[in-house]
Amino acid sequence: LAVQKPPFIVCKIAPAFLQKRVQAVLSSGELPRPSVTPMQCVVDFSSPNIAKEMHVGHLRSTIIGESVCRILEFVGHSVERLNHVGDWGTQFGMLIQYLKEEYPDFSKSMPNITDLTAFYKAAKQRFDENAEFKKTSQLNVVKLQAGDAECMAIWNILCDVSRQEFQKVYDRLDITVKECGESFYNDKIAAVIDEFDKAGRIRIEEGGAKCVFVNKFKVPLMLQKSDGGYGYDSTDMAALKHRLQTIGAKRIIVITDFSQGDHFKMCYSAAHDIGWIGGGQKLEHIGFGTVQGEDGKRFKTRSGDTVRLVDLLDEAVGRMESLLRERISEGKTSIAQDDVHEIAEACGYGAVKYFDLRRNPTTNYKFSYDAMLDTKGNTAIYLLYARVRLESIIAKARAECGIKLEELLKSGEEVSIVHPSEQALALQLMQFTDIIEQTLDDLYPYHVCDYVYNLAIAASDFVTQCRVLNSDEMKSRLLLCHATTLAMKQCFDLLGIRHVMRI
Repeated sequence: LAVQKPPFIVCKIAPAFLQKRVQAVLSSGELPRPSVTPMQCVVDFSSPNIAKEMHVGHLRSTIIGESVCRILEFVGHSVERLNHVGDWGTQFGMLIQYLKEEYPDFSKSMPNITDLTAFYKAAKQRFDENAEFKKTSQLNVVKLQAGDAECMAIWNILCDVSRQEFQKVYDRLDITVKECGESFYNDKIAAVIDEFDKAGRIRIEEGGAKCVFVNKFKVPLMLQKSDGGYGYDSTDMAALKHRLQTIGAKRIIVITDFSQGDHFKMCYSAAHDIGWIGGGQKLEHIGFGTVQGEDGKRFKTRSGDTVRLVDLLDEAVGRMESLLRERISEGKTSIAQDDVHEIAEACGYGAVKYFDLRRNPTTNYKFSYDAMLDTKGNTAIYLLYARVRLESIIAKARAECGIKLEELLKSGEEVSIVHPSEQALALQLMQFTDIIEQTLDDLYPYHVCDYVYNLAIAASDFVTQCRVLNSDEMKSRLLLCHATTLAMKQCFDLLGIRHVMRI
């Protein structure tokens, strides 16, 4: 250690220390995880609306939420992954009526509703233009809330159709989440209102609305509307109580767009005031920015419609397929034609995810297929290629030099860290645990992205400056390549990016 001006502490790390740490990774086959006290966590993410298709606006919550869950689970926390879908509300009156009119035999055969957006728009148009339809729709809301059998049956159909469409997206993006929508909390809201009322925290506003005021906010939480109905405030407070007291969550993370930040601050403050918070629980909201088009405005289609998430994913995969077939025709890859689509899916979906996850979630960003599919720079394609390059070196050592990695690992061959680029790569490898600890604090996946990108740069520098195959240090350098692939694989897992062996 040395102290230099202004006030810097300079630490020189001995190669022997780096060798020992890399050797530990090789022996265990994985990178060290930070030590934490396991706790029950709840992550609320994705949250699409029933009878509406998932669109680009759901992209960030879905992929950020999945990564947050993976990071928490990686260190040993128990995570309840909840999908707070919009499956209740006044809009269901018109949807129920529209389905009754358009599919009168719905009770005998499942309606073929594959275009949810078109279905919703058609119902809304009839609601706006037909007074009788509007009146009947409003009566359906009352019936639904009262548990009317026919309305409930249609509501269940709408939910089932929507779930099937949502699951198609989740399967493509490797998302695991349990539905626990607004309707789940309906029978829990009255008890919440009663608890606040008994605590003297309910204020009756004009019209009879039951409200709760919290510090620093002039607008209250409305636990019950003047007409006796419930809204988002009611549902979210009931959800918060259930997660704290029934699930027993010690850390709750809700992931929505940034505009809902004040709403959740109010909910969390009200929960503290009523006494629900007292055991060190941590309540958080990750508010993300807007996905923009090249023009800096909200990302939309040329016609001005919201971009469907399935269309966005299809486009990413389609473009990646074209790039791969071009590489095949130019003789730059040995990928078989039959494997192109599978590899294009892994790369395309990974590119979309990484392009989002690599930045602070609170910021806006411009969506660009060209930028995210670039083979150079801070992209998933570059990172996947960097790992493929290392795996290719290991494969060539086996095919051309007769050096089998598994035998090297079994033999206890020791890695040697001598060259400056070897030291730089080993040092980057060793920062993994620190990065995970940092990420656990704010739960921003971009820390992991920064780490794996810097790791890829260090690995590229290493294989450029240090000859691996047929060198005197071949065995040691193969082991360093392998340790790097382990680290990259782990980061890809945390980010929800699939692995490929060829690009």
